[in-house]
Amino acid sequence: MTEVKTYRSYRGLPMLAGLATIEDAAKPGLSVEACVARLKRYHYAFMRLHEIFTARITAEPIYELKTAFSHHAYLCSEHVAALRQRIGEMREPPLGLEEMPHEALAIFFDEILVAPTTEALLLGIYEHALPALDAALQRHLRDTNPLTDAPSVRVIRFARLEIDDLLEFGREAITCLVSDSQYAEYREWLTYLDGLLAMSGAVDGRARTPNEEKPGRQFSAKPYVFNRVPKRDERFVDVWNQGVNAESFLYNPDMPAKPKTLMMLYKRLREIDVPEMMASIITETKGKPWDYYRDMSRQLWDEARHAMMGEVGFVALGVDWTKARITVNWSHRLNTECTPIERHAVLYFIEQGLMTKTGKRYEWEVGVESGIPLLATIQDYDWADEVLHAQLGRLWYIPAIGDWKTALEFGDKCWSRILSNWQQVKDAGLTVHANWWPDVYRQACATWGEAPNATVLAFAETYEGARADLKGVTGSA
Repeated sequence: MTEVKTYRSYRGLPMLAGLATIEDAAKPGLSVEACVARLKRYHYAFMRLHEIFTARITAEPIYELKTAFSHHAYLCSEHVAALRQRIGEMREPPLGLEEMPHEALAIFFDEILVAPTTEALLLGIYEHALPALDAALQRHLRDTNPLTDAPSVRVIRFARLEIDDLLEFGREAITCLVSDSQYAEYREWLTYLDGLLAMSGAVDGRARTPNEEKPGRQFSAKPYVFNRVPKRDERFVDVWNQGVNAESFLYNPDMPAKPKTLMMLYKRLREIDVPEMMASIITETKGKPWDYYRDMSRQLWDEARHAMMGEVGFVALGVDWTKARITVNWSHRLNTECTPIERHAVLYFIEQGLMTKTGKRYEWEVGVESGIPLLATIQDYDWADEVLHAQLGRLWYIPAIGDWKTALEFGDKCWSRILSNWQQVKDAGLTVHANWWPDVYRQACATWGEAPNATVLAFAETYEGARADLKGVTGSA
């Protein structure tokens, strides 16, 4: 009689499609009920992490953390979607995916959401929440049957792969930003977080006790309030400056392609204001299908990636990007003066303007004409992303308004309300709208080994009375 340990496949081929050995697959593993119970808790954890990352983007001043949170929020949204799909395959209607699995676990994530400083937030996410989630996923792989539960195993393996990347980022960020004294300041709170996890039976709920005490609150005793005001770190100076109209230069047929790339890089880096604004839409819009949050998070991440493209482009050209005035005006005004649907309306209106022949295709053509391969690549992918974003707008924004024409008109109207505060910010002493262009252009010319073009160097058009879209600059829709 063949036994499990002595069983051999045909000519020694990998057994069971490479999923596992017969010996591993012969163990009972988790029941469907037990598996689903754990999957729901992983789903909850990823959903709360998505909420935390997104909600903290706008008011986080450090640029590298804004972009990282944008990326990590998107990854969490994808894992939420994958887990929802898997749970739906396992005899579970109704799914109950919006239910809170345990009060202590909810408070655990509430505490991290309202962490009072960047340092506390980093410690809460990267030293406690993500490691606890990863440990639960690792236990699932150990406890489940690798053959019968193969679809769950696949979802979990992908999740752990990306969690590992998040943890690596977190370790480096904490090393750079959290001092020993700050760590000591939050040690008691971090111990409290561990207590909440224990009280909830860990992320997977495997160790719940029947007679548990009522969990208390510390930072989250005061309910979380989303901070709509965008903040920037000290490298972003003169953030109200509207002294250089990048679109006016870019779409001027008399200006050469090479210096136009600098204006495109400025526009790319300036897109850091889109995650700041989109985070407010996602956070303040409730009750949508999960696909909405995943798609919006994808766009938010793309816009953060575009800002980093601008950063890379400037550095590659030997230009100090901090000399360009990366403004906060757009995200600040939309977040503080408009409702979430009005913000989405403006976003969609801009996207539609970028789909014209003088939009993203033109920017890619300028990148190609400039003779700088990196700029062609940046604009090529930027164009592809914006086509996707226009599609997402048609999917999620237009149905909320009605028809395409009404949606477009509403977006135009909403943007017109915040057309320009050029004079107001100047009168308030926030900026003098200094012309930063000559300094940036001279730096690039030094890299190129070229003398500055006198006409290009003299460019001095501002945003006074105009907004940064093609309609406002060229008169075309």
